Amino acid sequence: MAITRRDIFAMIPAAVPLASVLPAVAGGQDALPSATFEFDKLPAERHDRVEVRHIMKGKLATGESVEVHESTLPPNGYPHPPHRHAHSEMWLIREGTVQLTINGTTHIIGPGGMGFVRSNDEHGIRNVGSVPANYYVVAIGPGADIQA
Repeated sequence: MAITRRDIFAMIPAAVPLASVLPAVAGGQDALPSATFEFDKLPAERHDRVEVRHIMKGKLATGESVEVHESTLPPNGYPHPPHRHAHSEMWLIREGTVQLTINGTTHIIGPGGMGFVRSNDEHGIRNVGSVPANYYVVAIGPGADIQA
């Protein structure tokens, strides 16, 4: 079956959105570069209820927004009340014990454990242990690269 000029012109509307994505998929100029991050060189910011070390924030070469930070909560500490947002988040627990609440259901996670919440699910985290809880947060999706 031969492809006619009419067939080619009929494909243009479908190709235009694809063309706008290609620079991101090909590793556009705004994409985060490959890198390493030395924990001891990351400055710690102290806020009311949490200590945070920002690690990376920006766009991946495939176009997704990403933000990664490390948090430390004192016993019974929490960074903010339960909330929702468009991006998904993962928590990788390094030390301590946290309670992760997702849509009203609580989960207890210790060292080496991980929690995940998908876009727009209500969630909150609290240190339920007797020692500081230390964990990494990986946020991916719309708005992750602009969160504080």
